[in-house]
Amino acid sequence: MSPFELDDTTRALVEAARQAREPDAALRRKLVACLDLTRLDGTIDEAAIDALAKRAVTPLGNVAAICIPPAWVARTKVALAGTPIAIATVINFPGGEDGPEMVHGATVAAVLAGATEIDIVFPYKRFLADAAPPASRTLRTCRDACGASVKLKVILETGAFHSTEALQRAASVAIDGGADFLKTSTGRREPGATLEAASILLAQIDASGFPVGFKASGGVRTPRDAASYFTLAESMLGTGWATPDRFRIGASALLDALI
Repeated sequence: MSPFELDDTTRALVEAARQAREPDAALRRKLVACLDLTRLDGTIDEAAIDALAKRAVTPLGNVAAICIPPAWVARTKVALAGTPIAIATVINFPGGEDGPEMVHGATVAAVLAGATEIDIVFPYKRFLADAAPPASRTLRTCRDACGASVKLKVILETGAFHSTEALQRAASVAIDGGADFLKTSTGRREPGATLEAASILLAQIDASGFPVGFKASGGVRTPRDAASYFTLAESMLGTGWATPDRFRIGASALLDALI
């Protein structure tokens, strides 16, 4: 059972999204274009990076990005040369426990190596414990290190939150800290992404008035799962809102299922 309390309208939208049908060919193509093809395990080598880059160019079009550990950013840049596919990497991953100085250094190094998108774990443990330094300092440090041209996706780790109000506050801190996207989960703890948590993040994006996107990640494995998040985003923020600039899904096995 979800710990989040939703109003009746939002609850109805979540339930409707949960009943989304198997996506047709047109929606599958849209979902592929919004996919961050992800591999973050410790067994990556050059052959694995090359294989991932090859998978990213599909019969249904290119994925939005490849997301890999920081050590493999430079190699991924070589593997993706000549394509418009973005290079994403993770910072402060997976526990969100690094200090602002370490986050800054890691972000600078990743950007210099060729990262065009940074997925940073929100310091959720510190935030929930109300411990210093404030979460906003870590995010602003990362935002500054990214510069204007690198997208910043903030991973809230929504499964760690046990109230709507706390998740709303964290999302607001992330937006104020310069997030280009709010992202659900690292995929390293349960629960991962849920439609209930997604609805809270989407509502905060809508209320902010800023051009912030949304990324579902953590347990999105089937085309129907992906269609549910796409449906929810479009029902809450408007038909046509869920484009690669504003909507992403982070997954690995999902690509093969969509194709």
